[in-house]
Amino acid sequence: MKTTVEPHRILIIDDERPILMTLDALLTRRGYQTETAATSALGLRAMRAKPAELVLLDLQLPDADGLETLDRIKKEFPETQVIILTAHDSLNNAIESIKRGAFHFVSKPYAPEELLSLAKQALQKQSLLRETQELREKTEALEKRLELAETRLAPVFQSKAMQQMDELITAMAPSDANVLITGESGVGKEIVANVIHSRSRRAVKPLVKLNCAAFPQTMIESELFGYVKGAFTGAMNDFRGMIAEASGGTLFLDEIFRVIAATNRPIAQALAENRLRSDLYYRINTFQIEVPPLRERKEDIPPLVSTFVQRFAAQLGKPEPTIAPEVYQKLLDYSWPGNVRELQNAIEYAVVLAREDVITVKELPAEIQLPPALQGNHSSALRRNGVASLEDVERETILQALAQTHGNKKKAAQLLGIQRPTLYNKMKRYAIEI
Repeated sequence: MKTTVEPHRILIIDDERPILMTLDALLTRRGYQTETAATSALGLRAMRAKPAELVLLDLQLPDADGLETLDRIKKEFPETQVIILTAHDSLNNAIESIKRGAFHFVSKPYAPEELLSLAKQALQKQSLLRETQELREKTEALEKRLELAETRLAPVFQSKAMQQMDELITAMAPSDANVLITGESGVGKEIVANVIHSRSRRAVKPLVKLNCAAFPQTMIESELFGYVKGAFTGAMNDFRGMIAEASGGTLFLDEIFRVIAATNRPIAQALAENRLRSDLYYRINTFQIEVPPLRERKEDIPPLVSTFVQRFAAQLGKPEPTIAPEVYQKLLDYSWPGNVRELQNAIEYAVVLAREDVITVKELPAEIQLPPALQGNHSSALRRNGVASLEDVERETILQALAQTHGNKKKAAQLLGIQRPTLYNKMKRYAIEI
């Protein structure tokens, strides 16, 4: 299928009708698409309706100075080339037009071949400028994508705990020792694995990742060591396995301890309960890196927020919004049970909702907007402590009512079936401050 190439578009602005008709006929016969205008105003209107690649502009127009018209064309359509049509007595103005950005000028009466040659050269320059601009835009888009990829891989080592972890990574990464990364869900264990691999001698080879929790126990062995065609039902082709794929590189086993990941139990407890095989543990635990939860390293929150805002603004094609000071206070007050992953989701939520290039408290998820006393699951603390007293139950019920009504005391009192003064007295008694 042949691609149809649209002819170059040329606009002729001249108040002399014979010149308009002659130029129109000359250029049309050579395959150009033309449009004519007898005044500056009509010419500019035609450009705004459908910009031309080349303008043939007379300096002597009835409604405007030709140089002023040139200035407006170059300002609004910088890639459009302009050839000036001028009489001999306007030669000084023609030279001035070159200084203002015109491609060239032709003196009347002009030679048709000279004009056609100049038009061809001007259109070649315009095409080159357009291609250069497109290449620049593609390059800038690629650079943004690379920067975005780098921000996704770059951890934040602002807090003392993370700086100590960074020092350990730097010391052990060049070795071939096995590493066990521990930490709560969402703290960034995979990011740490990326950093270890990137700083190792194996960085030129692949980092192969396997989420052990995503496969049934019977399939883990096949994923790791591979299989041959026909080894079991559904084995339609040979599969070399992830260990072979990672040869010379790094193998990252995510969620290898399913029970710990599900219950947040420490490794010592899992070993004592025989939920983790000790021989496996000692094989993979040459180095152990524990990634601290976000609530223990809140100094990392501001730089993490900046990273996430930059990432999601770029993804959405929006200007990067600023963060209101009270937003940072809310983020620092929050306990972040979901760690860095929850913070990332919260910032994405806020960037999507942000208006007027600023993120305010109202753009944050509802849970984060609540006062600290109303955040989180309070009843779980009661269950851990065994049987609760009536006062504990009453305090918990009041907190739940306030959380459900987003701190509205009037609605909370109605929900509890008590008067507002009674609610105020109980809040004072139980030291509930919102």
